[in-house]
Amino acid sequence: MTLPSAETPLYNHPLPEIENWLKDNGCTQDPENLHYWHIERPNWSAEICLEVEEISVRYLKASQSGEDIKRSFKYSLSREDVQAAVFSGP
Repeated sequence: MTLPSAETPLYNHPLPEIENWLKDNGCTQDPENLHYWHIERPNWSAEICLEVEEISVRYLKASQSGEDIKRSFKYSLSREDVQAAVFSGP
């Protein structure tokens, strides 16, 4: 399978393609909770959750006070926009 164009909303991507996109961006799937994904970058780490109506991202201990920062992105956004927002970090 090949991904639709980057401008395509995520709701037009089959789930296996979204999963491959996450893998291609360095994410690993939680073996017990398959809708959860984890990513480690040199300066931050996050948990990504594929929810029913949106993708939620929790950047772990990312605030100045050491608390998590949570953001959500609707599937109506393009893959390009979600990628830019999620993988740029907190």
